Amino acid sequence: MKKHQNLSDPVTLRLPRDILEEIEEIEEIATLCDRSRSWVMVRAMKAYLASEGKDIRNIHAAKAEIAEGRHCDLDDVLDDVDAIIKDEAA
Repeated sequence: MKKHQNLSDPVTLRLPRDILEEIEEIEEIATLCDRSRSWVMVRAMKAYLASEGKDIRNIHAAKAEIAEGRHCDLDDVLDDVDAIIKDEAA
């Protein structure tokens, strides 16, 4: 068993100049939160992965399902919904 476990790995990243100009904002946020600049950047990455990143993965999975023939025609679904509604109203 390892005595010392690495909890993080260093990453080198190229940033567009307009983002680099906003580094002061990251520094300010880190200072206001009494956290490191890395902490702020990790939070930003986690937020991206939880929203847009998740959407991208879900869209890719849905496209794969359609390509495999695992899908329902919208008109069929709407017909089923109409039938359910009519049965409940009767």
